[in-house]
Amino acid sequence: MNHHAALRLSSAETDMPGRTIAIEIAGVEVVCDALGVAYLERSGTLIVSDLHLEKGAAFARRGMMLPPYDTAATLDLLEAAIRRYEPKAVISLGDSFHDRIGAAHMPAIYEERLRHAMAGRQWFWISGNHDPERPANLPGEATDALYVDGLCFRHEPTARRADCRGEVAGHLHPSARVVRRGRAVRRPCFASDGTRLVMPAFGVTTGGLDLRHRAMQGLFDRATLSAHLLGRERLYSVRFANLIG
Repeated sequence: MNHHAALRLSSAETDMPGRTIAIEIAGVEVVCDALGVAYLERSGTLIVSDLHLEKGAAFARRGMMLPPYDTAATLDLLEAAIRRYEPKAVISLGDSFHDRIGAAHMPAIYEERLRHAMAGRQWFWISGNHDPERPANLPGEATDALYVDGLCFRHEPTARRADCRGEVAGHLHPSARVVRRGRAVRRPCFASDGTRLVMPAFGVTTGGLDLRHRAMQGLFDRATLSAHLLGRERLYSVRFANLIG
């Protein structure tokens, strides 16, 4: 699972900021949390990305068996994040469900838990490549992009950002690798250069794409790019130059 493996780095490699770290995206403060969520205190908005709910069920429909606990475990983390921040609004940055029919086929016990988490707050479903239509049977607003606090929120980062000063996106499931005492460790991460933030995938069975992968090229200013790696209970900030491929 993405969120609960330990990571330890030397002080030369990271400033070890703790469970959260506040960064600026185009002058807007964004709090990144080791749970894998981000928070805008100004508007009380929580951001999650790539939950990929019902991934196990989607694979099962194709005859590929995965442990059937991914939705329950991802909802556990989502509920923990909502308890921690009590947000006024939640933005789910696309690929909230692993396929187009995941929401319609989600077991009632999980739908009830999700509805309870959504109750009393605005909820925005950003369309993703896995789930381009709004989730069936669930409340909330569906949109391709959303503008909050001067930032643009969309599923897939865009090479051109003429429509906004700063961008927060998902889709790429960024991860990064460092060396500690001769051992390479790879972890999911927040990736930001100060004008763009790409979120880690929140779903517990999602993989990761290395920040040095060609799909990341052109998205960041590598001179100011940092990876904020998810550890067990804290984030570890590492400059791009100190990462390994």
